[in-house]
Amino acid sequence: MSTPRFLDLPPGVTPQKIETPQGTFAALEALPVSGVVERWPALLVPGLTGSKEDFIAVLMTLAQSGRCVVAVDLRGQYETPGPDDPAAYTCAALGADLDTLAQVIGGSGPMHLVGHSFGGLVAREAVIDGRTKFASFTLMGSGPGAIEGRRARNGRKIMEEVPALGLEHVWHQRFEPDALAADVPDEIVAFLHRRLLANSPTGLSCMAEQVLTMRDRTDELRQIEVPTLVLYGEDDDGWSPETQSEMAARLGAECVVVPGAVHSPAVEAPETTAAALVRFWNAAEKHYLDIHSNSL
Repeated sequence: MSTPRFLDLPPGVTPQKIETPQGTFAALEALPVSGVVERWPALLVPGLTGSKEDFIAVLMTLAQSGRCVVAVDLRGQYETPGPDDPAAYTCAALGADLDTLAQVIGGSGPMHLVGHSFGGLVAREAVIDGRTKFASFTLMGSGPGAIEGRRARNGRKIMEEVPALGLEHVWHQRFEPDALAADVPDEIVAFLHRRLLANSPTGLSCMAEQVLTMRDRTDELRQIEVPTLVLYGEDDDGWSPETQSEMAARLGAECVVVPGAVHSPAVEAPETTAAALVRFWNAAEKHYLDIHSNSL
């Protein structure tokens, strides 16, 4: 799981509850500490066992580029409630939630979309379904289809053990030993425990199944005319760097490799990650405006 290195909210970042026709979503909203909101907003989507807190380290920097930046908990994740219906947790259903959130947060205006890991697969559904015209799309530590390697094995254990043995068992057998081995501070370990147990068990196991079985939709995504960035850590152990590089080439997308990062660049190299996002967003906005001014 992504493990935030701190939990204190930076200046300009506040917890929010976003009311939508699909329900209430917990979020962290970041606004510029100085200056005004003059650029297009961004929506950040976490991975399978993550939450909005995975983006804490980049939120202030991203907002200081003149944007409202919103990180959310997906349906059934941490502080966003979810039903016991497995159909609510398919990538398509969760992607439809993002369409609704985009409409509430950004109105009819353009919005940037960023999906981390499993969140990238969910966000891709929102881009492909065509209900929202996104200004740009970033796949962060995410791949073309089912997750690979060690993280695939962990996902399979979640899918099998959560329904049978419960979240507390999975915490003590899997997540807590990993956190202690990594010498994670006590207050962060307590947060990780609280976050895992707050998840919908149905949601977590169904999302795990999704990330293990997702088909490759790269060719479909390429048909959508949206500026796309593929950003990943140089040592990613979810989808391999080679897999993500090949996906970027197939998409004709910009590709950024983050030095010193593994699977969670926003946590492991926040300044590099934030700088890459801001540069990409600015370029996407300029491209959009150039096209539309030339069409007048």
